[in-house]
Amino acid sequence: MTQRTDRRQWLIGATALAVGAPAAAGRASRPSEHPLEEPVVTDPAFRYCLNTSTLRGQKLPLAEEVRIAAEAGYTGIEPWIREIQAHRDGGGSLADLKKQIADSGLTVESAIGFSNWIVDDDNKRSDALEQAKREMDLVRQIGGTRIAAPPAGATNQENLDLNAAARRYRALLELGQEMGVTPQLELWGFSKTLSRLGELAHVAVESGHPDACVMPDVYHIYKGGSDFNGLKLFNGQQIHVFHMNDYPAQPPRDQINDAARVYPGDGVAPLSEIFQTLRSIGFNGVLSLELFNPNYWKQDPREVARTGLQKMKQVASL
Repeated sequence: MTQRTDRRQWLIGATALAVGAPAAAGRASRPSEHPLEEPVVTDPAFRYCLNTSTLRGQKLPLAEEVRIAAEAGYTGIEPWIREIQAHRDGGGSLADLKKQIADSGLTVESAIGFSNWIVDDDNKRSDALEQAKREMDLVRQIGGTRIAAPPAGATNQENLDLNAAARRYRALLELGQEMGVTPQLELWGFSKTLSRLGELAHVAVESGHPDACVMPDVYHIYKGGSDFNGLKLFNGQQIHVFHMNDYPAQPPRDQINDAARVYPGDGVAPLSEIFQTLRSIGFNGVLSLELFNPNYWKQDPREVARTGLQKMKQVASL
């Protein structure tokens, strides 16, 4: 292994400027080229998870989403905090939910929360850490050990000090150590803060914390304007969960939104190149299907879950 490759394995990231996201259709994985009937050779390096946003429109209880994920063949599930709260507030037992998840052969790979841990306002940030503590406790009670840490509360702020953000992320990580739940620094491409891979790398690196990690997303990398080659400067071991999806050629990047996300392989994202990069940096974590497509929300949730898993496995095998 060369010295350059060795360095990649211990670097979390770099803050070099990105040069624009590739969206050429010629590099895409086309559904006609990889039909569902083709046999899929599963890459043993990856685990496959269902982010429950994919079935949000069907308005199912979390326990039912767990059953669907297990029946479809996923190994993990990534619920949203509000779903865990709804289960509890509706009289459900979190201990029973934890048992159901485990008995189904699933792992709670992550959870999606929105505490404003990154904001400048000291009082709001203090309240956000208390919120994060409650959310981490919910995740822990159902067997999870990770939670997303997006730039909630600062999405419209253009001048956020990234060094200050790094100190705040460190504080969140220290709370996570106490709670046994690791916050993953999440990229949001639509945000004016933490929308680019370089910004994500800066905050993670400058936090100086051994548990610092990042949560990229195919759609958000594109939406934020970073080049997918930037992933080559990350250490794959510091990416525990990678959000999987795809995006169409239209609408253009400045107009596209979450609802346009499609199954992996049904859009124009350079997924083959992305997976080559993930393997080269040593990523062997979780691929979590995160979609918000209203057309899928009108369909049988079991079919959506099954189709999403099969398409993830197809593109991961390219």
